[in-house]
Amino acid sequence: MYLSRVEIDTKNRYKTRDLTHLGAFHNWVEQSFPKELATGIRHRHLWRLDTLAGKQYLLVLSETAPDADLLLTYGVPGTAVTKSYDPFLSRLQDGQLMQFRLTANPTHTISRPGQKQGRVVPHVTIAQQRQWLADRAEKSGFQLVEQSIVGTDEDVKQAFDIVSRDWPMLHRKTGRGVRLSRVTFEGLLRISDVAVFKQTLTTGLGREKAFGMGLMTVIPED
Repeated sequence: MYLSRVEIDTKNRYKTRDLTHLGAFHNWVEQSFPKELATGIRHRHLWRLDTLAGKQYLLVLSETAPDADLLLTYGVPGTAVTKSYDPFLSRLQDGQLMQFRLTANPTHTISRPGQKQGRVVPHVTIAQQRQWLADRAEKSGFQLVEQSIVGTDEDVKQAFDIVSRDWPMLHRKTGRGVRLSRVTFEGLLRISDVAVFKQTLTTGLGREKAFGMGLMTVIPED
């Protein structure tokens, strides 16, 4: 596995004029793997957009390394970096405390009378979105850390927050545009099943993975 990052050249509006919806970012990611396009053997690429210190970055997790030049299509020259992710994954251990960041599409399914498939709808409140993550923690190989809050009515609270929520546009091939719920979580977790947790990191969490959702990254908590 490979983890890549490039700073988006947001100051060059002419260069990035096509990046107006999630599908354009998806196409950027896919075009960065020309060998897959040429052979028709496509792999899933997890990606997300991060904003750090006023700069916007594209982060990509992939089975093979992207083409560095194509990854820079909308990037600031000299900022594309790709590193092997496998050494990091191999060092993960059960019980390890990690800081995490996850951008996801929290949804639930509503049953429809007379139909086999239910309707998928987004969670819209902060409480619903927090619960969505809490409900998936254990089966995803981790526990959300709990901490005591001194001086409040809440004795124990899970140590994570929602740091951003928005509704970016996705233009479908049919020409119809839809808005997807995008939520970014940050906080602390403890690895409870390292094998399952590695799968969560490499395959993503939740829906709309092709459109910038589902990628969780972690760093050890000192």
